[in-house]
Amino acid sequence: MAGSTTPNEFDSPQLMTVTQAVCVAEELVSNFYKLSDSQLRQLNYDIKSASQLSPQEIVDDHFAQIVRYRAQKKDSVLGTDSKDYYLICLQDHAILDAVSRFKQLQLYPFMLYIVCHELIHIVRFRQFLQHFHVPSQERQIEEIRVHHVTREILRKSCTDDMDPVLDFYGKWQEAFDQMHEIVDDIDNEE
Repeated sequence: MAGSTTPNEFDSPQLMTVTQAVCVAEELVSNFYKLSDSQLRQLNYDIKSASQLSPQEIVDDHFAQIVRYRAQKKDSVLGTDSKDYYLICLQDHAILDAVSRFKQLQLYPFMLYIVCHELIHIVRFRQFLQHFHVPSQERQIEEIRVHHVTREILRKSCTDDMDPVLDFYGKWQEAFDQMHEIVDDIDNEE
């Protein structure tokens, strides 16, 4: 369409919707993994939208990305004092583009899916269920797993307009099912 553009950043009402989705996503993920409030805080993460990101934290090929930083005390000589800090970088431009192109997607349930998905990654990193840096093939398998858990959590959430979002991410469920069929085949051969 000539002359039409998609905004690059969330406006104030959209940021309120994002904030609501973040709160609910934290509660859903915390309940699923049975995390107390203090355990949730110990995940050591933050969520920022485009206006708060540095240029290197903005990407074009994802709706969000997790960047891991290491915090260490100034006077510390040893690396044992360092702590991981995870930043969920929301890619406003990509999210808004998807919502405008796929009319069945509503911002709130779409954000709920995105934030749940990224929080599940962080829980898995912090519980040593997955390493942050892994080869591409292992990263793809982890994405399949995390999409499956995200669907499992959100199917039970009774959130309005979630079905179009689950349909949008349906290919990941298909990949999960195929992955399990392959594992079952291997187990049956042994």
